[in-house]
Amino acid sequence: MKINDVLARINELAHKKKSGQTLTEAELVEKKELYRIYLDFIRGQVQSQLDRVQFVDEETGTITPAKELAKAKKQAH
Repeated sequence: MKINDVLARINELAHKKKSGQTLTEAELVEKKELYRIYLDFIRGQVQSQLDRVQFVDEETGTITPAKELAKAKKQAH
C-alpha cells in the first residue's frame, strides 16, 4: 500500500469520527495498523536523512559519517 493511500484512508477514518459517527471494531483495528505503517514510514525517512549526515573536521578536512561517530561513542561507554 502506498503512503498516499495510507494517508487518504487515515483521513477518511478521521473525518468519519469527527462527524460523530462511531468507528466499527474493524475500522479501529485498521486505523491502528495504518498509523503503524505511517509512523514506520516517517521513522524510515528520518533515519535515511540522518544516515546522510556527515561531520567535517575543519583542521584536517576529514569527513566522518555521523553513524561512525555514534558507533564510536557507544563503544566508548
